[in-house]
Amino acid sequence: MSVRRFIAPEVWVRLKSLSLRARRGGEGLGFGLHASKSRGAGLEFAQYRAYEPGDEPRQLDWKLYARSDRYFVREAERDSPLRLQILLDGTASMAQADAGRPEFSKFEAGKALCLCLAELAQHRGDGFAVTAVSGGGLSGLPTGTGPRHRDRLEHALGAWTCGGGWPGPAVLRPLWEQVPAHALLIVISDGFEPAVVELAERWAAARREVLFIQLLSVEERDFSLKGSLVLRDPETGEEKTVAAEAVREDYLRRFGAAQTALAARLAARGIPFASHVLDEPLDGPLWPLFGREARA
Repeated sequence: MSVRRFIAPEVWVRLKSLSLRARRGGEGLGFGLHASKSRGAGLEFAQYRAYEPGDEPRQLDWKLYARSDRYFVREAERDSPLRLQILLDGTASMAQADAGRPEFSKFEAGKALCLCLAELAQHRGDGFAVTAVSGGGLSGLPTGTGPRHRDRLEHALGAWTCGGGWPGPAVLRPLWEQVPAHALLIVISDGFEPAVVELAERWAAARREVLFIQLLSVEERDFSLKGSLVLRDPETGEEKTVAAEAVREDYLRRFGAAQTALAARLAARGIPFASHVLDEPLDGPLWPLFGREARA
């Protein structure tokens, strides 16, 4: 089933106000310094081409249609070339969902965010690729552009599942080969797996631009549970029985401290951080990263 069902119509509307741009300028990586030779929406006219299903109607040249009775798309050379690379955490903890909405796990929210980001990328004609990492290895869609590539992503996301722990270096090696220096990397994870955070830090140390979106369940944020609980680590299987009321205050204190520590750790590497809880609007974490104030 498509993850599109988790994206409310009003979210699609608000996405039009966001701009997928690199936040870091220069540093020898060429962000925003020259025009791209790829074709898409832009400022300077490049060429006409025949209309293809999936093209945006706003790109049609209606004056040329009036003269030729054929549909043509007006292409331009784009400024600020950008390649978006999304890394989606697919380990077992991402299967966590809230009791009131069991079908909407952190992993499903992450897949829906991937589709939203792909929508932002295709608006500008930027290339985008997505890789999910789970105990079963890597699942991915290679770099492509345009509405049809976004549709291919939507189809692929429906087949991806999460589970297991973080794989070893040999499995992850292709990630380093797939990510060029000019890519904008977005990591989507709950941040509970230390190796995910370490990978983001390594990318940043290698002068890649990295953003981190953290996904949390409502129960993880509020700890509104009651009675006797059996806490089980989904990746190690370790279990512990506790009384919810007795540990709630301590949990919230530790949780808050862990959140502050994660944000500070990422900030120290120059990695912008946004946190999102499953009961919040899906585009919530995108605004501090790609809204008008973020671009200023």
